[in-house]
Amino acid sequence: MISSQIAKELAIPLTSVEAVLKLFEEGNTVPFIARYRKEATGNLDEVAIRSIQERNEYLREFYDRRQTIIESVQSQGKMTDELNKQLLACTTKQELEDLYLPYKPKRRTRAMIAREKGLEPLALLLLEQPLNVDLESLAQPFISAEKGVETSADAWAGARDIVAETTAEAAAVRSHVRHVFMEKGILGSKVVPGKETEGAKFSQYFDFKEPISKVPSHRYLAMRRGETEGFLMLEIEIEDIELLEYLKRQAMLKSASPLAQQLETALRDSLRRLLLPSIETDIRVQVKMQSDTAAVKVFSDNLEKLLMASPLGGKPVIGIDPGLRTGCKCVAIDATGKYLDGAIFYLHNDPSASERILQAFIQKHKPFAIAIGNGTASRETEDLVRKLIDKLKSDIIVVIVSEAGASVYSASDVARQEFPDLDLTVRGSISIARRLQDPLAELVKVEPKSIGVGQYQHDVHQPLLQQKLGDVVESCVNNVGVELNTASAPLLSYVSGIGPSLAEKIVKHREQKGLFHSREDLKAVSGFGPRTYQQAAGFLRVRSSTNPLDASAVHPERYALVEKMAQDLGIHTAQLVGNTALIERIEIKKYMGDGIGEPTLRDILNELRKPGRDPRATFEAPKFRQDVRTLADVKPGMILEGIVTNVTAFGAFVDIGVHQDGLLHLSEMADHFVKDPSEEVSVGQKVTVRVLEVDAPRKRISLTRKTGSASVKQKGKPVAAPSRPSNNPFSKL
Repeated sequence: MISSQIAKELAIPLTSVEAVLKLFEEGNTVPFIARYRKEATGNLDEVAIRSIQERNEYLREFYDRRQTIIESVQSQGKMTDELNKQLLACTTKQELEDLYLPYKPKRRTRAMIAREKGLEPLALLLLEQPLNVDLESLAQPFISAEKGVETSADAWAGARDIVAETTAEAAAVRSHVRHVFMEKGILGSKVVPGKETEGAKFSQYFDFKEPISKVPSHRYLAMRRGETEGFLMLEIEIEDIELLEYLKRQAMLKSASPLAQQLETALRDSLRRLLLPSIETDIRVQVKMQSDTAAVKVFSDNLEKLLMASPLGGKPVIGIDPGLRTGCKCVAIDATGKYLDGAIFYLHNDPSASERILQAFIQKHKPFAIAIGNGTASRETEDLVRKLIDKLKSDIIVVIVSEAGASVYSASDVARQEFPDLDLTVRGSISIARRLQDPLAELVKVEPKSIGVGQYQHDVHQPLLQQKLGDVVESCVNNVGVELNTASAPLLSYVSGIGPSLAEKIVKHREQKGLFHSREDLKAVSGFGPRTYQQAAGFLRVRSSTNPLDASAVHPERYALVEKMAQDLGIHTAQLVGNTALIERIEIKKYMGDGIGEPTLRDILNELRKPGRDPRATFEAPKFRQDVRTLADVKPGMILEGIVTNVTAFGAFVDIGVHQDGLLHLSEMADHFVKDPSEEVSVGQKVTVRVLEVDAPRKRISLTRKTGSASVKQKGKPVAAPSRPSNNPFSKL
């Protein structure tokens, strides 16, 4: 039943959905299924597989909740054939909860009290609206001082309360009112009196109105934050005359009945006291969920681009964490990321001494590149480094690297375990250097939401954010593959089937027993059983293994197949790996069968051509204009090269090398209409922009790509210059 529903909703063949669900039941992970079970799934990608997984979880929760509700109503003795039919016909959780609302245990209401006073029959009379009756006479049998019904007015008030609640809890009514709210509701916000100065950053929302159906996610989250911080008051305005007329039609109000006025009063009370506040709350929750989903999607997309940024690779690097008062902290790491040495120099105390210290450090460690953090004094530090390199006539690469999340890493348990004897600032410099070598391997050590490439990450539903960002990291890590003998525990923990605990065991085994010589050696690690080996092995690389396939993405379960291919060509397996001419001679159809189809065979041949290939782009160092170093240097009309540091729903932020990101608004991204910024730019992309405006007091730079100049329109490749959210003037909203 669930598989059929998922297949219909996602437009995926039923056989594929059933295969994916069966693979999940067997304990397989998304990366493993997507990479190594293509024949079973019909070659579904990770996105489709995760969609099946998410929808399956939702539907299981939905069916469990429905069963709980059915049992609850039955236990109350209130289940009817019609209600049971309606519950079974529900397709969303909202419909389910609307039907359950009248039977849901709740605190005592005015209607409950009226029922306790025996006024329900009078309420039914009110709904029936008989003709030619007297209100006083109808109410007389219900008057009882003992029950607290002193007069006929008290009796009718209680009856109206029952009618009001019954109307407000009708599923069809709630559905209609909710629809009208979304179609015609106006979201308004006003400043809390007396908070104008303190809440100035929300000034654009001090007297703001917009149709709730058109409010973009970033704007709603900004307004929600203003409300949470006590600066704004939010309200969804709705014209209630039309809704009151709707309720009258639903109640079939008879103007000729003496009870018409009483019924209309009850309906008006139901609408204004019960329905409107309740549905407004529902709509605000719904819009918040939609906004959260959109914001998390933006964050996830940005994070993927950042993690998949071009790596410098295994080359020695010097990392510098710039600083004025505390000095510039330097570290040297080798090609594997191992910490070698450290030094410190002060830019302004004694420039000549700083140059001597740095020169000696460079000559001692002979780096391929120097990574400079993009924090305070980054450009001054870059000046000193470049002048020294020119003086030494060296070809060392100098790259400005994001510090985003470096401080979080420096104080983390992971950093303390890696470098227990080093100061936090030194750990930060090591992280900067390693980010240049391999952004993915280093950034996985930082909690994803601390990397700062999203919007309102602290305002969205945290479990949703954590799950989605975790999925992105898992996908990136397994897409690239992990070198078993150098990977950290945090990196290994994202490998399919491993997790944090087993990752720690792998690292400890490596430290105690020495390097792994093959994938088979993993089986000696405590807790690394056959199932885990199956899920993880294909994503782990052992480049020093005697078996060349251990350095590729070919799964061990297919080694025999590759060996058969080599035998058929009359060569050893090692001679086949990397030999394009021989690989082209392999006839795919000859090896199809026994669960192995064309998708898997083509993957294997691609791996044999370029074993262990890195899917990330080739590293290209970004370049900033040397005459533009501070905000004061930026002038309107300038054409500058920059790096996209963050993409939001309203635009993108671009690092132009002045320690202050500029805003490339949605409306300035292209000459054509742009609905989604992510369709035009991505995090880490090199772009050419023109300066529109510089607001020095507020530290804001407005940029554009809208000109007739081809240079401004060009798109660049993602490069290794991640986000710098701390310098984003809009990040506080």
